Amino acid sequence: MTKKRVNMRKIREVLRLKFDHHLSDRDIGRSVRLGRTTVQNYVKRALSAGLTWPLTPELDDVQLETLLFRQGAVPPMDTAAEPDWSLIDRELRRKGVTRFLLWEEYRVQQPNGLKYATFNAHYRVWKSTTGLSMRQVHRAGEKLFVDYAGLTLAITDPRTGVVHPGQVFVATLGASDYTYVEVTRTQNSDDWLSSHVRALAFFGGVPEMIVPDNLKTGVTHPSRYEPELNRAYAEFAEHYGVAIIPARVRKPKDKALVEVHVQIAERHLLAPLRDQVYFSVSAANEALWGPLRELNLRPFQKRPGSRFELFTDLDQPALRPLPVQPFEIASWKRTTVGLDYHIELAGHHYSVPYRHAKTSVDLRLTPNLVEVFLNSVRIAVHHRVLDVSSTQARQTTIREHMPPHHQRVGEWTPQRLRTRASEIGPGAVQLVEALLSASRHPEQGQRSCQGLFKLAQAYGAERLEAACCRALSIQALSYRSVESILKHHLDEQPRLPENPAPRVADHANVRGPAYYRQEPAESPTATVEHDFDPTLN
Repeated sequence: MTKKRVNMRKIREVLRLKFDHHLSDRDIGRSVRLGRTTVQNYVKRALSAGLTWPLTPELDDVQLETLLFRQGAVPPMDTAAEPDWSLIDRELRRKGVTRFLLWEEYRVQQPNGLKYATFNAHYRVWKSTTGLSMRQVHRAGEKLFVDYAGLTLAITDPRTGVVHPGQVFVATLGASDYTYVEVTRTQNSDDWLSSHVRALAFFGGVPEMIVPDNLKTGVTHPSRYEPELNRAYAEFAEHYGVAIIPARVRKPKDKALVEVHVQIAERHLLAPLRDQVYFSVSAANEALWGPLRELNLRPFQKRPGSRFELFTDLDQPALRPLPVQPFEIASWKRTTVGLDYHIELAGHHYSVPYRHAKTSVDLRLTPNLVEVFLNSVRIAVHHRVLDVSSTQARQTTIREHMPPHHQRVGEWTPQRLRTRASEIGPGAVQLVEALLSASRHPEQGQRSCQGLFKLAQAYGAERLEAACCRALSIQALSYRSVESILKHHLDEQPRLPENPAPRVADHANVRGPAYYRQEPAESPTATVEHDFDPTLN
């Protein structure tokens, strides 16, 4: 059975983490849930294909797959220590500092000091007394752990009195334990990503990795070996240039630091506020951030300094700068282009290039934009119509998306019809105006006018002008009338008078105009005889 090939988005993520962030193959494998040898294989294929990062925007998934398939891990850094064990533990967190380096510096100051093996043994003994595990030694600026607390903070609707559980988001930097906490209304994708954006703004920089749990808003398909990130979460990671490494399923020690700080937040921040009433999320956060500031400034119990002091000394200098533009929250949706080369979204229709009709595409939706992607390449973008109450049957169509014959139909505006008629003659202009004004719908008149211009190709402009004049003189204002005049050569006959006097036949019963000019009778008692037959009664 042929092995299923990895999704191309995942391969793009491998190349980004390798060439843009220079992570080890092992770390990349952990981030995207692939084996180290598989990562090495993809990197080798990319180098052989001459690919560089960033990839060109025109390179879609199909082309990338063709380039890749046609044809070592960075050793972990040793932890560091020093004979003033609290200072050793602090220096241990700096990048590039090893135990051996600190031991060498220690022996320079104390040539007769501890041997290296004894140095390590004593450090382990001291470390065990702090109650911290040595399994995870977090480098400065390396990891940010994120999770939701189990406890919630009640938010009361001031209009209805209904109480909603406010979700508590917790983010902790690995080296300094510096912590950010906020309340959101839900745990949906928008709130999840918004909390990440605000947390990075709070820290003032970007770490190398973010370690979340396997929650549905962050991981689409949880798996012990190969979880798949939510599309919007993966886009967030690319925007900030950070690797997302979800904790293994049912492995809480992978994010033990944030688990501890979730407990600290529940005990020191949420529990004291349990009886307070908050009518909005912003009010709850204002009440929460004061105690949070005190928590970050509070001295440690078993080691010198505070979270804020360690942050300013260790994590803050090691964080990468934030991008110029903050991440714009977007959602993704998969749909199919209709036969009319439009996609439908919330009652409104948006065009895509006509050659992609009946094709499945991905939609990236923001509050202001609708972007259409095919194989990771954007093929259309529109301003989003949010209020469709008065535009339910309307659509947004870009002319370049239409096939050529549809573009030509759309080009026949009333002004262009008048201009075309003026090239034929004044009779054609008058008839075009009459057709446009007499039609119930503008498109009906436009089609009639287009039919007139088609007759000019068959009979010539001169005959068409004569036919239009004849049609105007007899008030036959239609395309069929002009066609009939041309077909029967009536346009070649002498032009009819504009207002011919009607001819009245001579008859005994017709009195004529002289009758109405007769003088009135001389006697008012004069009788008038009538031709009356009494037998008719």
